[in-house]
Amino acid sequence: MQITWEPHTKHGHLTTQSDLPDNVFAFPGERKEPLTDAQHVRGAIARFNQVTGVTDEERDLAFANIQKAAAYYGVELSERSWHDLG
Repeated sequence: MQITWEPHTKHGHLTTQSDLPDNVFAFPGERKEPLTDAQHVRGAIARFNQVTGVTDEERDLAFANIQKAAAYYGVELSERSWHDLG
């Protein structure tokens, strides 16, 4: 599995989800849970189990993307796996 998340560096206002590249989403194939700042990272963690129609492999990738974004934005995660999420 290769982590796909990268910080979003585009300047200006983003008005729609479609303006964001796939690599800023926790679930890049589905374009679900954008990880563009600390608040979005916290939201993605809180809503992780609400995402439907994804495989365990996609959840593995999404959690790895969330971990990378959390480290970048200074969000502390106590969970070590997506299985630890409530």
